[in-house]
Amino acid sequence: MQLDNKTIKKLLKKYKEDYEALEEYDKTHKLPFKREKIYITLSVSTLAKLKELRTKTGKPISRIIEEKFLI
Repeated sequence: MQLDNKTIKKLLKKYKEDYEALEEYDKTHKLPFKREKIYITLSVSTLAKLKELRTKTGKPISRIIEEKFLI
Protein backbone atom coordinates (compact mmCIF):
# COMPACT_ATOMS: atom_id res chain seq x y z
CA MET A 1 0.00 0.00 0.00
CA GLN A 2 1.41 3.34 -1.03
CA LEU A 3 0.46 6.55 0.77
CA ASP A 4 0.22 9.96 -0.84
CA ASN A 5 1.63 13.12 0.75
CA LYS A 6 -1.78 14.27 1.98
CA THR A 7 -2.37 11.03 3.87
CA ILE A 8 1.15 11.08 5.33
CA LYS A 9 0.71 14.65 6.61
CA LYS A 10 -2.67 13.75 8.09
CA LEU A 11 -1.18 10.75 9.93
CA LEU A 12 1.79 12.78 11.19
CA LYS A 13 -0.58 15.42 12.54
CA LYS A 14 -2.85 12.85 14.18
CA TYR A 15 0.02 10.91 15.80
CA LYS A 16 2.40 13.84 16.39
CA GLU A 17 3.21 12.94 20.01
CA ASP A 18 3.94 9.31 19.14
CA TYR A 19 6.12 10.35 16.21
CA GLU A 20 8.08 12.78 18.41
CA ALA A 21 8.53 10.11 21.10
CA LEU A 22 9.99 7.70 18.54
CA GLU A 23 12.19 10.45 17.14
CA GLU A 24 13.51 11.18 20.64
CA TYR A 25 14.17 7.46 21.18
CA ASP A 26 16.17 7.33 17.95
CA LYS A 27 18.37 10.17 19.21
CA THR A 28 18.83 9.16 22.85
CA HIS A 29 17.85 5.47 23.02
CA LYS A 30 15.63 6.38 25.99
CA LEU A 31 11.86 6.51 26.00
CA PRO A 32 10.76 10.06 26.81
CA PHE A 33 7.72 8.94 28.80
CA LYS A 34 9.67 6.60 31.06
CA ARG A 35 9.99 7.92 34.60
CA GLU A 36 13.06 7.89 36.83
CA LYS A 37 13.32 8.46 40.55
CA ILE A 38 15.63 11.24 41.71
CA TYR A 39 16.37 12.71 45.09
CA ILE A 40 16.40 16.49 45.55
CA THR A 41 16.60 18.86 48.48
CA LEU A 42 13.93 21.55 48.76
CA SER A 43 13.39 24.32 51.27
CA VAL A 44 10.70 23.80 53.88
CA SER A 45 8.61 26.64 52.42
CA THR A 46 8.79 25.21 48.88
CA LEU A 47 7.78 21.79 50.12
CA ALA A 48 4.86 23.31 52.05
CA LYS A 49 3.67 25.08 48.89
CA LEU A 50 3.93 21.87 46.90
CA LYS A 51 1.96 19.96 49.52
CA GLU A 52 -0.71 22.66 49.47
CA LEU A 53 -0.94 22.40 45.67
CA ARG A 54 -1.14 18.62 45.99
CA THR A 55 -4.10 18.96 48.34
CA LYS A 56 -5.88 21.47 46.10
CA THR A 57 -5.33 19.64 42.81
CA GLY A 58 -5.22 16.03 43.95
CA LYS A 59 -2.11 15.50 41.83
CA PRO A 60 1.13 13.99 43.14
CA ILE A 61 3.97 16.46 43.76
CA SER A 62 6.08 14.86 41.04
CA ARG A 63 3.31 15.48 38.48
CA ILE A 64 2.99 19.13 39.58
CA ILE A 65 6.73 19.64 39.09
CA GLU A 66 6.71 17.90 35.68
CA GLU A 67 3.84 20.07 34.44
CA LYS A 68 5.79 23.23 35.30
CA PHE A 69 8.67 22.15 33.06
CA LEU A 70 6.78 20.81 30.04
CA ILE A 71 7.32 22.84 26.93
